[in-house]
Amino acid sequence: MQCVFIQIRCRPGTAYAVADAIVLREIQSELYSTSGAFDLLLKLYVPESEDVGRYVNDRLLDIDGIERTLTTLTFKTF
Repeated sequence: MQCVFIQIRCRPGTAYAVADAIVLREIQSELYSTSGAFDLLLKLYVPESEDVGRYVNDRLLDIDGIERTLTTLTFKTF
């Protein structure tokens, strides 16, 4: 499994609705509300057999209220 972190910027007033929609899809390992340039931080695991870009696009980016994302791929756990 490939560990991926995705920072999510939501349209104003939609962060809780976006978080609820993500939780209902059961794709998250962890999901945090954050301060700063992004509203949510999502940690998820992408199966090795899946293309990361397609996996994220198909399972996350159609949620209403998501304005922008920043995806960080991980390599090694220490």
